[in-house]
Formats: sequence, structure tokens, C-alpha cells
Amino acid sequence: MMKLLTVLFKKEVLDAGRDKRSVMAGLYYAIGSPIIMCVLFSIMLKQFASPDELKITIKNADAAPALVQYLESKEIIHSTDDDVKAITLEISADYQDKMREGRSAQVTIIADKSDDKLRKSITELERAIMRYNSEVASLRLLTRGIDPTVMQAVNVQVHDQATPESKGGMFLGIATLSIVLTLFYAAMNLAIDTSAGERERNSLALLLSHPLSSMQVVLAKSAAIAAFSMLGLAIILVVSKFAYALVPWQQLGFSVNIGFDFMLLCMVIGLPIALMSASLQVFVSFMAKSFKEAQTYVTMVLFVPMGLSMVTTYDIATEYVQWLPIAAQQHAMIEFIKGNALPWPQLFISTLVTLALFGLFSWLSSRMLKSEKVVFGL
Repeated sequence: MMKLLTVLFKKEVLDAGRDKRSVMAGLYYAIGSPIIMCVLFSIMLKQFASPDELKITIKNADAAPALVQYLESKEIIHSTDDDVKAITLEISADYQDKMREGRSAQVTIIADKSDDKLRKSITELERAIMRYNSEVASLRLLTRGIDPTVMQAVNVQVHDQATPESKGGMFLGIATLSIVLTLFYAAMNLAIDTSAGERERNSLALLLSHPLSSMQVVLAKSAAIAAFSMLGLAIILVVSKFAYALVPWQQLGFSVNIGFDFMLLCMVIGLPIALMSASLQVFVSFMAKSFKEAQTYVTMVLFVPMGLSMVTTYDIATEYVQWLPIAAQQHAMIEFIKGNALPWPQLFISTLVTLALFGLFSWLSSRMLKSEKVVFGL
């Protein structure tokens, strides 16, 4: 039986390899996604590390020269240019009198907080004014012979134990998201072509006319599709290793390193996902009546693994989701990059469930191939 499966596997791989466009369509994702993300990461890090000046309108600025000077030191300046933000800081006319008397002087921030483009700038301005307020309050206490620390009931000190690798949690999640999704998208077109496509070309009926069991046919097709998925995984890991090394992570005090040990881990835990993905796409494609219908169904079904991966990426209910297939494997990748211990119980259970799903979808597909309606698309 193994010899027959090997022959069928080689036949499926050769048939799939002849369609260069389908092969490259899947591999383009593996090659392009890490490059595109690294460009976006570089732009984001540049903005975080060296934010642009915040230009606002300050009314009655002459009444509070010290405050205006302090804001300028924080890259918040008064401007009348065209690129000025729709934020106005209005200083009360009696500001100097109130400050001289040691009383509370009023400043008003006029802006639309419902505007997503302004929310970050408004928060930045509020924080700067609060820091200035704290400094002035401390000076007032000193002039009255009072130690400003009496206002600090609790002295909080934080000892950050995070490593440079673990600080890039959000970026690590997005990086592993693209790696996991490669197992589904790298061979999606091949999965549809080798099932719904062969049925439209009537080659599926010819294949089943040989003394072969439907399970052998399904297993051979799934193995060939999984092989191309693993090829896509290997490519995205290699590209990511060199691409992520070019991103200036050190600007924010952390690093993202794709080492050979991480690549080996991804290949090992990615194989069950590749098999499950292949059997799932074959099963869904056989359910469809035509090639185009199969494309629609497979695309819709892939939203499920994408959702599980995104839940893990953005750390939503991780303690529950990390026991599920795909989510557990991605969580293990993130923990490995951070230098933490692998979640072996979750990884072991999720791998068993993933292989069980591979067996279930393969069995369902083999059952479907025993029906003439499915084989001939009736």
C-alpha cells in the first residue's frame, strides 16, 4: 500500500508542478508578505522613534510664556502653517495673575476627540500639560518650605524583566500570523485544481477507474498539497530571516530574530497543520459543483483559521484559545521567539486534534468520492 501511495503522491506532485502559474501564485505570498510587512514595520518604527512636531494653535500665548516654552521643548509648537492640527489651546486672560497668586490658572483644549486622526495628538498635548502642572506644583511646595515628596504617598519602582526579544510582542504576533497563514494560502490554488479542477477535466473519473481505493486517492492528493504548503513555509521562513534582520528594531529597544532553531520548530509543528489544511481544502472543493464555486467556498472556509490566528496575534482570550489547533501552534512560536518555555500540554493536545481533523476530512472526502454525483459533478 505504501508503494502505491508513493506512486500516487509522485503523480500528484508532477501534475501540480506542471501548472507553474498556480504554484507561483501560492509562493508569491510566501515571498512577498514578509517583505511588505518589513517595509511597514520600518515606517512604523521610524514614526515611533522620531515623531513629527505637533503643530497646534495657541491663543493668548503671550500670557503663558513659560508654558509655551515647555511645550516647545516637547515638540508641541504654535503654528499658523497649513499643516497645523485642528487643536486649539486657549490660555485664559488672567493666567499670569493666577499663577502669580499661586492659584489654579485655566487653559482650555478645544478639539474634536471623535476624530481618530486627532485622538493621539490630543492625548500627547494633555500629557504634556499634566507634566508641566506637576512640575509647577512641586516648585510651589518648595517655595513654601514643603517637601514635594509628601504628595507622593507611594513610590512605585518598576524592575522590567522583559528581554529585548519579548518586548516586540505585537510585531512577533504579526510575523507568526503570516507564517501560519502560508500553510493555507501557499497551495490553495493547487488544492482546488487537483480536486474540482480534475473533476471538470474528467481526469478524476479516469483516475478512480483504476484499482485504487478512494482513500488512497485522497491521501495522495492531500500529501502532495501539504508538500507545496511546506515548501511555502520554508520559503517564508528563509525570506523572513533576512528581511526582519533589516528592520531597525533597536530603535524601540527590542529585537526580532528568526533563528534556525525557530525555523526547525515551525517546520515540525507546521506539518500537521499543512496536512489538515490540505484535507480541508480538498473536502470543501469536492463539495462544490464547479471550479469557481470551489474557489468561493475555500476562500470562505479559510476565514476560520485566519480568525484563530488573529485571536492569538492580538492576545484575545489566549488562555482558552491556545488549546485549539492553529492558535496553539502559533502561540508556541511566539513563546519560543520570546525565549519562554514552550506550552507543551497545549501544543501536544492541539497537534493531536489537528491530526484528528486531517483524518476526519480525509475520510469524508473518500466517502464523497464513492458517489457518482460528486465524481461527475452532477
